[in-house]
Amino acid sequence: MLENIRLSFQGIWTHKLRSFLTMLGIIIGIAAIITIVSTIKGTNEQIKENLVGSGNNNVRVSLYQDGSEYDFSSSMNVPNGVTPMDNDLFQKISDRKDIKSASMYKKLSDYGDSVYYNNNVLSSSNILGIDTNYFSTCGYSIYKGRGFTEKDYSSKKRVAIISTSAIGSLFNDEDPINKTIDICGTPFTVIGTAKQDDSFKPEINSIEDYYTYVSDESSEIFIPLDSWETAFAFDQPQAVVVKAKDTDSMNSVGKKIADMINDSVVTSKKIKYKSDSALSDLKSLQDISNSTNTQLIWIASISLLVGGIGVMNIMLVSVTERTREIGLKKAIGARKGKILFQFLTESMVLTSLGGILGVLSGIGLSKVVSGIANIPVSISIPASVIAVVFSMLIGIIFGLIPSVKAAKLNPIDALRYE
Repeated sequence: MLENIRLSFQGIWTHKLRSFLTMLGIIIGIAAIITIVSTIKGTNEQIKENLVGSGNNNVRVSLYQDGSEYDFSSSMNVPNGVTPMDNDLFQKISDRKDIKSASMYKKLSDYGDSVYYNNNVLSSSNILGIDTNYFSTCGYSIYKGRGFTEKDYSSKKRVAIISTSAIGSLFNDEDPINKTIDICGTPFTVIGTAKQDDSFKPEINSIEDYYTYVSDESSEIFIPLDSWETAFAFDQPQAVVVKAKDTDSMNSVGKKIADMINDSVVTSKKIKYKSDSALSDLKSLQDISNSTNTQLIWIASISLLVGGIGVMNIMLVSVTERTREIGLKKAIGARKGKILFQFLTESMVLTSLGGILGVLSGIGLSKVVSGIANIPVSISIPASVIAVVFSMLIGIIFGLIPSVKAAKLNPIDALRYE
């Protein structure tokens, strides 16, 4: 085996230019596939970060009706067939091994017209009643002032924390701490401001990304969950947000938690708890990206077919050139199997070397594409290994006919060949 490999490298080195031109189809095909796969993987990771949030892995489970999230701001009443969650159910959710943390909250979306400070009104805001775990689960930190204390919850204090994005609209960049805001006619004292941690923000690479992920960001007003009825005169059912252990398990975690809640507190067929669709949207985009790029991979694979034909051609030439050598080996006792294996080894070495050069070229080309087109890439080790193995298979498949031809040569005819 080692002797056959040594002879193969010797033959490749003797005909360097011819061997390189033979490998070129393999190199181009493998390089194209590695580049496409790396781009697909990198793009999907960026989509995942932008839609789901790098390091966030949050899944929100809330009430849905007819495929849309239930709008409490317009109904201001408890939907029939839905009861509030109790602490035992929430504890079961929190104890699940596939999540890191969980939080209960209540939310009214786009409720800004009911939030005032002096003559300023806050537009496009979300009002949330949160428990003690909400900020840590969703990646918020106190920017200024303080957070909610146990006393704030137990005493149902009228205190609020506002997001940093609300300061400019509501306070004209005035210090909001200890100022009193009006929420639906009820005064709340601002005790702090909060912002989402930078690691939870999407990656912004263009002005389009900015308008998609940032420019429409709503301001948020946070109040203690126990103080919700103070501002709103109805017992709105809670929603749940959990942080999954990893991004890939978000869909399954959301579905399981929604099923747990529906089995316990929902008796209506029209209204059910569902998890948000951020990861579903992500998978849809990834599926579109993958299906498009799979076609590109098949197109790139055509060059591998061309490269395989080139290998077969050069091996047939090699058999013709070495006819007398084959005849001499057979005359001194070499069996068909040994001749066959020698030429198969040479074909495999030739294509494997082309595969390795193709992988290295693909990695380099991926970096160039990333730098020029500002497209993220992520090198796939399994794809690189598979590419090299596939190139070896090409050597076996397309080298088989020349090898069989060499093994079947009649030694007398071979020795007479000029």
